[in-house]
Amino acid sequence: MFYWIMKHIVVGPILLSIFRPWVVGLENVPEEGPVILASNHLSFIDSIFLPLVVDRPVVFLAKSEYFTGKGLKGWATRMFFQAAGQLPIDRSGGKASEASLNTGLRVLGEGRILGIYPEGTRSPDARLYRGRTGVARMVLEAGVPVVPVAMIGTAEVMPIGTRLPKVRRVGIVFGEALDFSRFHGMEGDRFVLRSVTDELVYDLRALSGQQYVDVYASTVREQRAPQSR
Repeated sequence: MFYWIMKHIVVGPILLSIFRPWVVGLENVPEEGPVILASNHLSFIDSIFLPLVVDRPVVFLAKSEYFTGKGLKGWATRMFFQAAGQLPIDRSGGKASEASLNTGLRVLGEGRILGIYPEGTRSPDARLYRGRTGVARMVLEAGVPVVPVAMIGTAEVMPIGTRLPKVRRVGIVFGEALDFSRFHGMEGDRFVLRSVTDELVYDLRALSGQQYVDVYASTVREQRAPQSR
């Protein structure tokens, strides 16, 4: 109920009227049943505008730090992410990664929409980076359709490091659903996982028009971090 009120009555109508997002291919999102929306990731606001234009609730898996802050700021951040329909996960790897996978599978098992970012983190420079195979494992274990989604212009509205967005239009393009049922039962094969991931990222590249870089976005961000200190 809190999510519905924030989306349809409080925050949603304001954001839609200010930024006036244009949408293509929304009919590719099933009206019912589990589905994964796999999107490129340019800005913090991707997780805000994507759910706003989809009629059904969209659940994202957000890092747990967003839900554990102290004081007024911590409370406000926690309320914001809960209102956006996001669930906390631990991204430290190992058993935490397995727990994240299980959380995503639970969401899909309930017949809901799960939003994921194959790149694993925001692009540091608006280019499209190599996908993480954990996404493919979830796709194959869940056995659900995957709709690629391209966010357009969100990096210009709110680049990394900024706190307030600029008022510009953004776009959301939904591609045709991808079916990976031919790989059923092969989620333990790392070559299959890489193939599925690359096919998905290829579709994102076609939809978004981004330049592709065959390295992980997190690697580039780590390399740049010392230079920004």
